[in-house]
Amino acid sequence: MPRMMAGLVLSFSLVAVANAEVYTWIDGRGVAHFSDYPPGDIPHKQLQVQPPVTVPMSENLRQGKRVSGIRKDVEGLLASGRSGGSGITEKAKAEAELEKTCATYRSKLGRIQSKLRAGYSNDRGNTLRQQRRTLNQKLSRECILR
Repeated sequence: MPRMMAGLVLSFSLVAVANAEVYTWIDGRGVAHFSDYPPGDIPHKQLQVQPPVTVPMSENLRQGKRVSGIRKDVEGLLASGRSGGSGITEKAKAEAELEKTCATYRSKLGRIQSKLRAGYSNDRGNTLRQQRRTLNQKLSRECILR
């Protein structure tokens, strides 16, 4: 019984600490202060502190497994929608084609960059810079960020 009473008193004291009031004010030098005691005659505001939101780790793990399962289901549905059993070779062909396209973009960018280094008038240089921007965007979207 004494242990239970001590535990009850301790839990009430912890709850009181968790719901402590917070005050803020700005002094004459423009420095902001925060305290759990009001500053006296200085104008101050009482802040409303929101309680922390906690999510049990087991819930996070369960949601992660659920999302992974959905992702696998979608990948399976997409793979089954492809024609026949040659999905692997089609994927390899698509990868090879993409790599060839990326190499072409890099090659064109290299040529434009060397022309810009050689020096051109403003009109020709601006055209080359615009081409470089366009190719960089295509390279980023199709090759780097995929």
